[in-house]
Amino acid sequence: MKLSTIYESVQADLDLVKDNLRSISKVDFPWLAEQLGYVVRSGGKRIRPVLTLLSGKFYNYNLEYLLPMAAAVEIMHTATLVHDDAIDKSAVRRGTPTLYKLWGEETSVLLGDYLFAKAGECVADTKNPRVIKHFSQTLATITSAELSQLLSAFKLEQTRQQYFNRISGKTASLFSLATESGAILSEAPEKSVKALGEYGYNLGIAFQIVDDILDFAGTEEKLGKPVGSDLAQGTLTLPAILI
Repeated sequence: MKLSTIYESVQADLDLVKDNLRSISKVDFPWLAEQLGYVVRSGGKRIRPVLTLLSGKFYNYNLEYLLPMAAAVEIMHTATLVHDDAIDKSAVRRGTPTLYKLWGEETSVLLGDYLFAKAGECVADTKNPRVIKHFSQTLATITSAELSQLLSAFKLEQTRQQYFNRISGKTASLFSLATESGAILSEAPEKSVKALGEYGYNLGIAFQIVDDILDFAGTEEKLGKPVGSDLAQGTLTLPAILI
């Protein structure tokens, strides 16, 4: 099934999310506006906001709250990528130069911080304390997993469980936030909130495993970055652990 088919039922609202994302670059500081515009235009498939919108479709679809939440998860994701590129000193992502390559490490760190703050601002617009708390917890989880990856770089004796713990924090937690928050904001029953949260989590795990396999077996054209980037940076992924 093509992504366009999956996106079809929420495409119009996803376009509104994209408008929200573009609006964050409308600031009075021209230099900041240029950088924000650059990272927003470099956006990928927008999977996370789509998951939030689709999860909201199961019950009371309230776009007033789903829209800022969908924007928040995408801004949060973008912030993690900006920081990742600074940490890894990556020159290319999605086939274009990274913010780190164009403006340097200090700027990338500060812009990532700015994006995290804007994501928090969007989440506050949901007016839902449970979702706001879940967002904060997810940010802490992602940061902890990033630190774990940084401290384990170039260490060959790593287990599959350590790998799964890492991708659980780095990737699956944000997927789970996207689906669970959509369910909460649509006033879904608690059983459904839990089920959609688990679905997002498992989808995130699968997504990261596929991404790590492609880093071994894909092409630079398909990946938008050099093949083998993870190994070059000392990150042992599942394919490397199993070899």
